[in-house]
Amino acid sequence: MAGSGSDVTEDSDDSAEREQTNSSESDGNLRKRQRLTRASTRLSQSSQGWRHTPDLKRSADHDESPPLTPTGNAPSSESELDISSPNASHDESQAKDQANRDLEKDLSHRPKRRRCHETYNFNMKCPTPGCNSLGHLTGKHERHFAVSGCPLYHNLSADECKVKAVSREKQEEEMKAQEENQSRHATRHQLLAYFCAFVSCQQEHRQTHSNTREPLLENITSEYDLELFRKAQARASEDLEKLRIQGQITEGSNMIKTILFGRYELDTWYHSPYPEEYARLGRLYVCEFCLKYMKSQTILRRHMAKCVWKHPPGDEVYRKGSISVFEVDGKKNKIYCQNLCLLAKLFLDHKTLYYDVEPFLFYVMTEADNTGCHLVGYFSKEKNSFLNYNVSCILTMPQYMRQGFGKMLIDFSYLLSKVEEKVGSPERPLSDLGLISYRSYWKEVLLRYMYNFQGKEISIKEISQETAVNPVDIVSTLQSLQMLKYWKGKHLVLKRQDLIDEWKAKEIKRGNSNKAIDPTSLKWTPPKGT
Repeated sequence: MAGSGSDVTEDSDDSAEREQTNSSESDGNLRKRQRLTRASTRLSQSSQGWRHTPDLKRSADHDESPPLTPTGNAPSSESELDISSPNASHDESQAKDQANRDLEKDLSHRPKRRRCHETYNFNMKCPTPGCNSLGHLTGKHERHFAVSGCPLYHNLSADECKVKAVSREKQEEEMKAQEENQSRHATRHQLLAYFCAFVSCQQEHRQTHSNTREPLLENITSEYDLELFRKAQARASEDLEKLRIQGQITEGSNMIKTILFGRYELDTWYHSPYPEEYARLGRLYVCEFCLKYMKSQTILRRHMAKCVWKHPPGDEVYRKGSISVFEVDGKKNKIYCQNLCLLAKLFLDHKTLYYDVEPFLFYVMTEADNTGCHLVGYFSKEKNSFLNYNVSCILTMPQYMRQGFGKMLIDFSYLLSKVEEKVGSPERPLSDLGLISYRSYWKEVLLRYMYNFQGKEISIKEISQETAVNPVDIVSTLQSLQMLKYWKGKHLVLKRQDLIDEWKAKEIKRGNSNKAIDPTSLKWTPPKGT
């Protein structure tokens, strides 16, 4: 019994030891599994830490997690990790998948980072002993991980690298600026040399051919533009040739054949020095109020829609009925007077005054209607004439000729001479029509004076003082009428009654015409200095 009891005791002891051993082995396996789970979690987190820095910091802050190595892997031992165990590999894969899912949830709302300096692995270090991986040899980066970018390896500091980088940038900018200046100066010198050569070539061409040839146009612009210009020249020449064939342009000095003036189209008689681009036209378009000349009827129509002039500039010194006379100062209204002279030269042969209009006064006669004051004619006179000329140039527009307006202009000029208490005479030479008009006027003045004369003796001086006609003009008119005779050493004025009766019959037949100047309608005082 004793033996059996001892056996029982020994069996119980052995069972107790086996149970203790089994419990200790189960506890050890449980602890191994827990360590394996933590190790696999740290391994997955460390593998994700290459792309996400905050997870590294979060794993580093964990009390139980060991520090990471420079490669990003957690330390492990054969006693802690049994990779060959199938249970361990299964648990490791489950832990890794769970960690990846949690990481994707945490980072799903964050944008992807693309900047280079944020892709650094701050656990990497420069292999140079004593270097903290800060700075870069180029001075453009904050960190480095190789010997090629290590400032310490090249016996420099990070600040010195930055300073050298700034100085290199400045030098590069200066070099670029110098190169640009040099290229610019080189281009200027080339252009200057080319321009000098071009000018010398043009001068030689001009000396050889004077103004009889067109200037050299090569090397001025591109060949394409030059070809376009040549085509335009050919087309303009063809159009001019068509106009020449149609008779609108002639080769003579009188290039302008007709002018459109108001509602009249007038044929020109003589050449007028209009600008060349207008003179070569067959027809000229002139505004009848401001006398501006234009190239086409379209331009004239647009001008008339905007022109505000309805009468000549200056002061209106005479008005009776629809007839008015305006005094225009050539100094105050230079452009208008110049245009008036150019227009008058189309119908006058001996006129030489075109642009020097400042020393003259222009008296413009107009006829008014509901559209404005239309130009009838004009005469000009010097402000200070030493020979007492009361007319320098006189013109009646062709559409108003043979209607008595010419005599009205002449009578008005002598009326001004009477107000000035002077004896006047027109400036010579007179045109053919002007001479005819003046002789007709002088004849009418003399016959009216003799018709009204009641005395016995007639004096040429008295006739001149009363009519303001120059004695020379009176004598020449008396001679043409055969009313001046030389008898016994004296000149006698014969009163031919037949001529007086003929003149009186014409006056009665003419009736009370409005084509006469009324002295009471004149509102004028002589200009100062005359």
